[in-house]
Amino acid sequence: MKKQNWLLLLVILLLPAESMIAKKKTEKSDREIWCEIMYRMATPVLKNMSDGLLKQNMLVELSPTWDGRNKEVTYMECFGRLMAGLAPWLSLPDDDTAEGIQREQLREWALNSYKQAVDPAAPDYLLWRQEGQTLVDAAYIAESFLRGYDALWMPLDSVTKQRYINEFTQLRRVDPSYSNWLLFSATVESFLRKAGAPSDTYRISSSLRKIEEWYVGDGWYSDGPHFAFDYYNSFVIHPMYIEALEIITEAGKHKKIWNMPGCDYHKAITRAQRFGVILERLISPEGTLPVVGRSITYRTGSLQTLALLAWRKWLPEELTNGQVRAGMTAVINRMFGNNRNFNKKDFLTLGFNGSQPGISDYYTNNGSLYMASLAFLPLGLPADDPFWTDASQPWTSKKAWDGEDFPRDHSYHEE
Repeated sequence: MKKQNWLLLLVILLLPAESMIAKKKTEKSDREIWCEIMYRMATPVLKNMSDGLLKQNMLVELSPTWDGRNKEVTYMECFGRLMAGLAPWLSLPDDDTAEGIQREQLREWALNSYKQAVDPAAPDYLLWRQEGQTLVDAAYIAESFLRGYDALWMPLDSVTKQRYINEFTQLRRVDPSYSNWLLFSATVESFLRKAGAPSDTYRISSSLRKIEEWYVGDGWYSDGPHFAFDYYNSFVIHPMYIEALEIITEAGKHKKIWNMPGCDYHKAITRAQRFGVILERLISPEGTLPVVGRSITYRTGSLQTLALLAWRKWLPEELTNGQVRAGMTAVINRMFGNNRNFNKKDFLTLGFNGSQPGISDYYTNNGSLYMASLAFLPLGLPADDPFWTDASQPWTSKKAWDGEDFPRDHSYHEE
């Protein structure tokens, strides 16, 4: 009897340890969480489009206040915005890990989808020749080529490449609005420049000069003549301004461009770093962001500038890999961990965190929402990069509200 009691006691004592071991085995790493969400977001788009079935199978959702433009803009928005966020991850070399197998599959689908997008005879030929909106999402396709040039542009056949050059070139028919749209024109022309095709330097330089004029200080640009407190500094302005400057200045090699006074590649990165510090501080202890401004349906796209800084190894000294990754993972988990942001065909649904079509703007369809992929740029860093391997650390607001020491914040001024 005593022996049985001892055995029972031993079993009771061992159970918690076994439970902890099992939990540790099933607990996903931050990278696994990001990969799983990104794979789910990308699969229905790319799997369908690679077979010419995106237009047939996508469950399209339009804003209740839709302005009547051709709803086929949805498909270019969906594909272009997704690829701008996905490109760095697909640029990693192949390996035989579970992640590597998924990544290779996505790249295969993506390359086929790129061909579909510009083939006039293909069922998923995109709406290149109508609507001004096309300039916007062509720019995200161009940005995907800039971000994944060797993996996504170079493997395309010569016919497909020439079709892209032709489609990008004819977009000069669109006169961009006096806003962040100037950067869409600059991005398309910057890609043409990088690809060695004829490009319109004036459309690049005039756009960059105007963005520079709209810098208001402390890491913020105005989106046009009037400032608005929203996430467009992250959705568009910081990333595309830096990337266009990178092309035209050859990554700062040419510090001063005679007809672009004040436009400085390295200074633009420093401003983005300041904005990244602010963005990190906006992440609440619970992993939420302030729900402010238009286009809030773009969900985690609001984190793009922070994601870009991490991916390009530009994080400022105030921000560690561990705290940025932990803060971003908290937001991504909070947004996508509840499984309510996809519709019944597994495409993103109109809303911010769930189906909330009433908050969508007049120009919003559920293709627009793939801006959410732009938070996932750090997947372009290999799994053994310090961004992924450094220990998690509490982000600033979490430290502040938990009563821990945290750094003071100071505004950024330029001389």
